[in-house]
Amino acid sequence: RHRKRSMAEYEPTVQTLLDQKSLRWIFVGGKGGVGKTTSSSSLAILLARVRRSVLVISTDPAHNLSDAFDQKLTKTPTLINGFDNLYAMEIDPSFEAAEGDVLGMGAQSSGLLSSLSTSIPGIDEAISFGELLRQVHSLEYDCIVFDTAPTGHTLRLLSFPTLMEKALSKLVTMKAQFGGMFAAMQGMMGASMGSDEDMFSRLESMKQLIEEVNVQFKDPEKTTFVCVCIAEFLSLYETERLVQELAKQGMDTRVIIVNQLVQLLSPARRRELAEQHGISEEAVKTVCLAQIDSRMQMQKKYLDQIAELYEDFHVVKMPLLEHEVRGVTALGEYGKRLLDPHHFEV
Repeated sequence: RHRKRSMAEYEPTVQTLLDQKSLRWIFVGGKGGVGKTTSSSSLAILLARVRRSVLVISTDPAHNLSDAFDQKLTKTPTLINGFDNLYAMEIDPSFEAAEGDVLGMGAQSSGLLSSLSTSIPGIDEAISFGELLRQVHSLEYDCIVFDTAPTGHTLRLLSFPTLMEKALSKLVTMKAQFGGMFAAMQGMMGASMGSDEDMFSRLESMKQLIEEVNVQFKDPEKTTFVCVCIAEFLSLYETERLVQELAKQGMDTRVIIVNQLVQLLSPARRRELAEQHGISEEAVKTVCLAQIDSRMQMQKKYLDQIAELYEDFHVVKMPLLEHEVRGVTALGEYGKRLLDPHHFEV
């Protein structure tokens, strides 16, 4: 599945992503609720320290990126407070195209897009992704981090060039069948006679851009996919399915982040809780053990499976935290843990 390297090379951190300066695209994915947005935001902060400019994009309709950075984000890149080279944006791929004028053709493109999306499911998403790539491409960020939707839509990106090919063929057919009607409609709407040619060329150039980027997506020097999971059956099952699918599509993946691992409280934290509640440290220890022992046992079972399945991956183990990770400072602290496998006290 992957080229074999010595075990020493698979350190349990994300350092490999910071060291590889040729990386341009980093996808962060996994099922919902496993900490993808926290991981991608923290990773983007770490990258901003070593790269010229970084853009983190959320393609998850839930839009948790604004919450993570504690800053209002929109569908255009916004500079993150406290940085001069880290930007973030939130887009909704399934609705972006519905807003209409992605092909610069006004109402005409809107109508055609809805006809195309009826006959070619997913084409609206492909076109809006093409539009996003066009924007991002022209801005020339050094590294782009995708906080992806949990639906597996990331893998659909790889089928977009084929969809665009279908869309172009369909347009040619529609033009041949309804050429006269196209011209009459354009005349009625005051559009220029050559504007459908315009649309063809825009779709064609978008298809070329998507193809060009797809070649980069399959190049391990340029692109990698970070899988985020928790130590539970469904999440592990989903991760294995994702890893297999990525391997089949020829996309590099070498880092797995396992979030929300419970662990025993540090002596300092036990003391703090004992003072807070007016009980002995021993009592705190007993209560905590009763609460978390069975969960630790369950997680250990899945961690053992992860170790066996992904011996040639960088598996980064992250503790369950007492507070949600929100704001640049908290994300920075979380990032320290991504780099330090021993930094593992709640």
